[in-house]
Amino acid sequence: MIRIENLHKRFQKNRVLSGVNLNIRDKGIYAILGPNGSGKTTLIKSILGMVLPNMGEINVLGSNNKGDWTYREKIDYLPQIANFPSNLKVQELIHMIKDLRGASSNRDQELIELFAVESFLDKKIGNLSGGTKQKVNIILAFMFDSPILILDEPTTGLDPVSLIHLKELIQKEKAKGKTILITSHIMSFVEEVSDEIVFLLEGNIHFKGTISELKEKTKEENFEKAIAQILIRKDV
Repeated sequence: MIRIENLHKRFQKNRVLSGVNLNIRDKGIYAILGPNGSGKTTLIKSILGMVLPNMGEINVLGSNNKGDWTYREKIDYLPQIANFPSNLKVQELIHMIKDLRGASSNRDQELIELFAVESFLDKKIGNLSGGTKQKVNIILAFMFDSPILILDEPTTGLDPVSLIHLKELIQKEKAKGKTILITSHIMSFVEEVSDEIVFLLEGNIHFKGTISELKEKTKEENFEKAIAQILIRKDV
């Protein structure tokens, strides 16, 4: 599904990824974790082709991202920070994304109702609160039906009811047989939804496996304490 070999990325003198190797063959929910600056967003953007690595290979659904960009049509993406034109109305933005994707999808209406965005459709993006913008971003990410779904900090700004809807949506997409990559700093959310975690530290992967396996290796019953052990020991 996703295979990454010896991935390196520098931004000037700053080494962000240092020979990352990652193989995701099974469908399910994978949480990509790590402290700020560990390379999570760079790794995701490399998979998406938004960042070009200095060295290494990325294969997604059998396509090498250096030579075949069409694989990106099979990925739905929710960015951590979505910068859309502030003068666009919500409804205009949704129609624009549908036109750009060239996909016939009517799921947007279902999602609009689920996240109670009907009253904001004629409002400009620049006039929305952070939480409402995030709901719009979720609608844009989930209204298509691609086999890979990438969610970068999807819980940001969500109220409790919207968070419940998001968790249910993620589980429904998993039930369809999708591969879902998630980044989040909310460990309770990660523990609830993820099948496996991938922990990045100093530009490389220090753990990949289930939460149960991590707890067993670190001898910690608490997930957050188990994560802390990776940061302390760096050899889990």
